[in-house]
Amino acid sequence: MQWSEGERNVRESIQVILTTERRERLFSPEFGGSLGQFLFEPNTATTRHRIAERITRELAQWEPRITVESVIVDEDPADSCTATATITYRLVATQARERVSLTVTLVG
Repeated sequence: MQWSEGERNVRESIQVILTTERRERLFSPEFGGSLGQFLFEPNTATTRHRIAERITRELAQWEPRITVESVIVDEDPADSCTATATITYRLVATQARERVSLTVTLVG
């Protein structure tokens, strides 16, 4: 098994943080972005704004290696039950600017 390093590790960490549900981890019950809680919400501007706020807050709490610059959550034009979150951030150590996208399913 090979462990990821540097920028790739941060990218993977972001994915893990945001896709982990709270209370999913026995020894860290507060860990996780709990984006799955939005599953039955409608794909509206209000819901997408709440998702962006949650992402910003959870990454600030759980990933100290980055500074979030922006989180934009848009409806997927090809699928009304999907939103795409685009997270732009800077690595604290190198100041390199990175971007990662994450799909959030909304079927409400």
